Order: sequence, then structure tokens, then C-alpha cells
Amino acid sequence: MDIGVVLQTNPPAAQVVELARQAEIYGCSHVWTFDSHLLWEEPFVIYSQILAATRKITVGPMVTNPATRDWTVTASLFATLNEMFGNRTVCGIGRGDSAVRVTNGRPATLATLRQAIGVIRELANGRSAEYNGSTLRFPWGVNSRLPIWVAGYGPKALQLAGEVGDGFILQLADPDIAAWTIEAVRKAAARIGRDPESVTICVAAPAYVGPSSDLDHMRDQCRWFGGMVGNHVADLVTRYGRDGATVPTALTDYIEGRQGYDYNEHGRAGNAHTSFVPDAIIDRFCILGPVAHHLERLAELAALGVDQFAIYLQHDGKEETLRAYGDHIVPSVAAHVTARS
Repeated sequence: MDIGVVLQTNPPAAQVVELARQAEIYGCSHVWTFDSHLLWEEPFVIYSQILAATRKITVGPMVTNPATRDWTVTASLFATLNEMFGNRTVCGIGRGDSAVRVTNGRPATLATLRQAIGVIRELANGRSAEYNGSTLRFPWGVNSRLPIWVAGYGPKALQLAGEVGDGFILQLADPDIAAWTIEAVRKAAARIGRDPESVTICVAAPAYVGPSSDLDHMRDQCRWFGGMVGNHVADLVTRYGRDGATVPTALTDYIEGRQGYDYNEHGRAGNAHTSFVPDAIIDRFCILGPVAHHLERLAELAALGVDQFAIYLQHDGKEETLRAYGDHIVPSVAAHVTARS
């Protein structure tokens, strides 16, 4: 299993770049960032600095969307970074949350998301794309290569991920929900003749390494995540209801006490609008506690077919957690090769 990190692009950007550099030193394969241009700094500018400061790390948004940039601009950003740094980018994409809601917009439809993926994929992989009645291509970007990983929770989004995604991103670390979503993605891939195993599976969630005696503090630092996921779950409940027939009640029940959401506090520890998130949800959605607990949960996820666990580092123990992963967890979950057999 690969280990990645998810960072917010809070100023100073140099600190984000330094965390990314440390992540590579500690053996992480990917550095992801939020992509919400009003709440945080523009990630693609920072990606160029991360790539310049590292040798192997792959960068990308978790996640971008089809609404806030023209699709050809998004493709051009990736293709330019690939030309500069040698195909070290990945596009995580979904319908959109904070980036569109802060401007009073709405998440894109799945049909629009599908169309956007098609245009971005073709252009950023050196091929021609049909767009607004024209056939377009980057004459300078023929060697660019860009995998596209689709994020989602609902049945139709999971179907889309299985049909068109090079990868699938699930933003929570509950093994039961992971099993349900992974099965849905793989079935969708198989139905159209794709190899289900060809879809890379990424689970992303806050991880905080610390003693069990500090669990209450770690929960409070990560309670924001349940609120963030709750925004997407609320959309699912509106669309599908909460009877468990289409979406598991394990995913929908906890938002019963949700009463609005302030995007000014989005993704921030101490978010005052996430008090509805119970401790049990934090324990299921996140990985908190001693190293042994992290290894146990990651083993469960690996058994389900998860290829990467991406750590959301939005709490007051960033450096300590990153160091613990580098010293103890990355070596344990990596593939092992012996010098002599």
C-alpha cells in the first residue's frame, strides 16, 4: 500500500512545500491538496514549487471540479507541470463542494463531470479532444500523461468512477463503507468490460498518531472531517433518502443532527458547525491512536483492495504524525523484497 498526504494550501505556501518535501523523505508517494480558491491559496502554483523541491513525489488535487476552471485550462495546467517535471501529476476530481458552494454555485451534475473528465483526459494525455464544437490539442503536450481519479459516495458517482476513472477516491476510512463503495466501483467497471482491478483505489482520511490517553483531543482535532463528509452525505439523503436501500445507513444516519454549515470554517480543526458529529463516527471515518491501531486499520483496508491511504494532515500534530508514519508505518505497509531467497 502506498501512503500519501493531503495538505491545505494555507499561507505561507513555503510551509506547504516543506511538508511535501518531508512527506517524500518519509516515503510518501503522493502529495494532494484541497482545491478551493477562495478558502486557500491556488494549488497549481504551489504544485510547481513542490515538484521543484522533490524528486519522485506525485502531486494533484483532492479534489478539483469541472466548474471553477475551464476544462481546457485544467488540462493545460497538468500538461504544463508534466512537461516541466516529467509526468508527476494526478487529477483527483469530483462534482465540487466548497470551491463552488462558497460562490453560491452548485456541484456539477454527473453528466457534466463525465464530459469534463473526457476532455481533460484527452488533452492532458497528448491527444485531441472535442470541445465546444472544435477539435483541440496541445501541440506542445504530446508527451504528457495524466491519470484521473474520481471521488464520490453515491451509487451513480461510484458507477461513473468504475466506468471512466483510472482511480477511485473515497474520503473516509470506514472499512464497511469502503467495502461497499469498492464493490460498486468494480462492478461498474466489469459491466462495461474493464478489468475491475485496473482501477486504483485510494482511501483518504485524517490520521493522527498519539497515545490512547489523548484520544479525546485527537477526536476534537478531526471532528471537522465528519462535517465535511456530511455535506456530501446530505446531498445523498436528499437524492436517495435514508432507508438504507440504496446508500448504507452507516453513512447516512449520523447527519440527523446537522443544522447548516459555515464554509468559512471548512476543513478546519475546531469547526464550530461539526458538533453534530459523534465520537463513534470520528473513530470510524478517521484513524486515531497508537501506531498499532493505524497498522490494524490499514491492514483491513489493504485486504479490501485499497492501493493508497492518503493522510489528511489538518490538525495540531502534523509533523509528529508524518514522522511516525515515516518511521513505523510506511516501512510496514510497503512491498518487501529480500536480498536472498
